[in-house]
Amino acid sequence: MAIFDTISNNSSSGGLHGALARLILRFLQFVLAITVAALYGIDLHHASQAHAYTDGKWVFAEVVAGLAAVTVLVYGVPFFKSYWAFGWDWVLFILWTALFGLFGSIYIKAHPTPKQGGQIRMKHAVWVDLVNMLLWLVTASYATVIWVRNRQGRTLHTGRGKV
Repeated sequence: MAIFDTISNNSSSGGLHGALARLILRFLQFVLAITVAALYGIDLHHASQAHAYTDGKWVFAEVVAGLAAVTVLVYGVPFFKSYWAFGWDWVLFILWTALFGLFGSIYIKAHPTPKQGGQIRMKHAVWVDLVNMLLWLVTASYATVIWVRNRQGRTLHTGRGKV
């Protein structure tokens, strides 16, 4: 239980409850990023097997999912305070928003038949994109609040000036 005492006493962003909330949010972000990579990767794999044109929209989806998954892994490094990189959380939120808008405009209005399994899968993928977008909005907002709250530091060399 020493680790939980350390987290609750030394965490500048919510103590034990904040650490658990961040852990759950980051875990969900990672799992859903991998899910998106798999959902869009299926179409890319089929296109590759058929020696067909690789659509840039699907490549964009894979890149966004990959960036999100790697970011969560980097944020999981012990002693890395992810609120220092709150701007990157906002960038990922914008990328997920673009991804949701791009595929949402294509698939939300679609009414695929059961024989159109690929379109059904993509219709589901759009909603996973939306959840990812909202998760990154939550963590970006939270990190920004924590960063602003913790700016009240002292200068490095003399310790007299406020930052």
